[in-house]
Amino acid sequence: MEGTRIVAVTKSLPQYSRNTKDILPFVKKWLYGQDDRLQRKVLKIFEGAAVDKRYSIMSPEEVFEATSFEDKNNVYIREVKKLGRTVLQQALVKSGWSADSLDYIITVSCTGIMIPSLDAYLINDLDLRKDIVRLPVTEMGCAAGVSGLIYASNFLRSNPGKRAAIVAVESPTATFQLNDYSMANMVSAAIFGDGAACVLVSSEKGAKGPRIVGEEMYHFPNATQMMGFDLTNSGLKMILDPLVPQTIFEHFPEIIHPFLRRYGSSIEKVDHLIFHPGGKKIVETVEDLFGALGKNLEDTRETLRLYGNMSSATVLYVLERFMEKDIPKGDQGLLLSFGPGFSAQRILLEW
Repeated sequence: MEGTRIVAVTKSLPQYSRNTKDILPFVKKWLYGQDDRLQRKVLKIFEGAAVDKRYSIMSPEEVFEATSFEDKNNVYIREVKKLGRTVLQQALVKSGWSADSLDYIITVSCTGIMIPSLDAYLINDLDLRKDIVRLPVTEMGCAAGVSGLIYASNFLRSNPGKRAAIVAVESPTATFQLNDYSMANMVSAAIFGDGAACVLVSSEKGAKGPRIVGEEMYHFPNATQMMGFDLTNSGLKMILDPLVPQTIFEHFPEIIHPFLRRYGSSIEKVDHLIFHPGGKKIVETVEDLFGALGKNLEDTRETLRLYGNMSSATVLYVLERFMEKDIPKGDQGLLLSFGPGFSAQRILLEW
């Protein structure tokens, strides 16, 4: 069956990394002088976040150093260009595509500010075609990896025989607020890491890979305050409502079941769950919902453990794990992420 297919997924990680246990001394130093109860609580959050390791564009010393928003953002710009170039090159090599065969490029990032956007630099650095269609996806947070795939799918469905690349590069560590002792900043520091991913998608005849059966967005009403960033003089300040897991739980049946029915499927027919690991509580919430159906989130949980939450790129790391498996023809997968808006993004795949 023809259609839009995911041809390749690759990832790229920044140069710095630390196990969580090795970050704790930096956290203790940062919290020195704060209330003892707060210090114990924050350390417990880090230890219980289900993140063993995370990568970053800066060393821990730089992350916990008092620098300006401009300084942090300049590091973001420099490193995002490198990671984006590397991960797209890897995907092109993996697929056997030439750079000038791309018709559409989508770049995804919300953890820094750069104008022109990353796609403009990739066009020049990799000598992409002068008439390539480009789209930067910003301000959509953790949901945006799937958002980029949705935009690519729509473009390719309208333009058979074309190729698209989605490049997601995020650096949540560049948004860390040294003078913010709110729970939102503490929790984000405990779960987030940096990373990049690339997905190549094609509507060409003969393209190999899982087919995109359908894709949709779901917008939670009156929930703009639940997640996002405030732009402050010191940078991007995290907004994270503790009710996010509960809100997802309450809306979950409406997010999943009508969507699957519209494409002739059901949760019983879905063999593989490809979910964004927003954090330990969100993973546990979804596991509680699906555990009785014999579904598991092992790949989602493992991605969180190995890399932390890398915002928009994370769900694509989970997708890469499935792309590396020998999945039987006809199996279905459900790709799902959540992000500011508050919104959910959904894609049904078939191998």
